[in-house]
Amino acid sequence: MLVVLDTNIIVSALWSRNGEPAKIMALALHGFIKPCYDQRIFTDYKEVLKRPKFNFTAWEIAGLLSQIEHQGCSVVAEPLRLSFIDEDDLKFFEVARHCKAGLITGNLRHYPDDPIVMSVANFLSMYFGDNADGNSGQDTTPTPKGQTEE
Repeated sequence: MLVVLDTNIIVSALWSRNGEPAKIMALALHGFIKPCYDQRIFTDYKEVLKRPKFNFTAWEIAGLLSQIEHQGCSVVAEPLRLSFIDEDDLKFFEVARHCKAGLITGNLRHYPDDPIVMSVANFLSMYFGDNADGNSGQDTTPTPKGQTEE
């Protein structure tokens, strides 16, 4: 399953390693979902994660970005002629449309009302169905519906 991760999902995943965004990052890092990005998005990830207010270490940032680069799919998306509340969010929507991917964000109000745009909770509910917490209580790695744990 292809997804585009808004930068706020990446930040939240590092900030709170047991939170819902961290479950989405675990899915990406374990290859259950494939993050799509372009150079603009990857640059945004780097610049935002390096902000002093987050206090992430260089190895945390480098490790996460390396995993996203390795597990993900780099694309060159066609520009869309759309107006956004925050024009910086347009790149995420363009890549999601280009890849026919879901766009997961913590800021739904920044995007058009479109079925590809979803909150973390909506994505996890869709992905896991009734087991929306993402695990069976045994392991902290989420287990997608239709897959069994080893």
